[in-house]
Amino acid sequence: MATQKAFGTSYASISAQIKALEAQATALRQKEVGDVIAKAKEAIAHYGLTAEDLGFGEKPGLPFKEKAAAGAKKVGKRAVKKGSTKSTEKVVKFKDDQGNTWGGIGKRPRWFTAALASGKKPEDLLAKPAA
Repeated sequence: MATQKAFGTSYASISAQIKALEAQATALRQKEVGDVIAKAKEAIAHYGLTAEDLGFGEKPGLPFKEKAAAGAKKVGKRAVKKGSTKSTEKVVKFKDDQGNTWGGIGKRPRWFTAALASGKKPEDLLAKPAA
């Protein structure tokens, strides 16, 4: 107790002050956030901005219209530059008699592991190039 009196405060009183300050900080933050949101809404309405204008409609970068104008084409949900070497076609490296295919990347499919278990070799399952 002598140490508490020497410093003039106790752990309990400091903890109470911390809780009071945290509550005060939370209330101030909520008020400030509300003010910021109100100002943002006002600016959005004044300038007629859309979610896409603000970068919420798409991933960051140019909007799709500008990408298309810059020489990109739309493939699925992504814009791909013209002349890109990346192909959207599926490459088939292995094929079986039932028409199952696999590109050789990633986890082996069940049909492939079953064929290997039945005695076939990976070379037996190689897809023949189209003539």
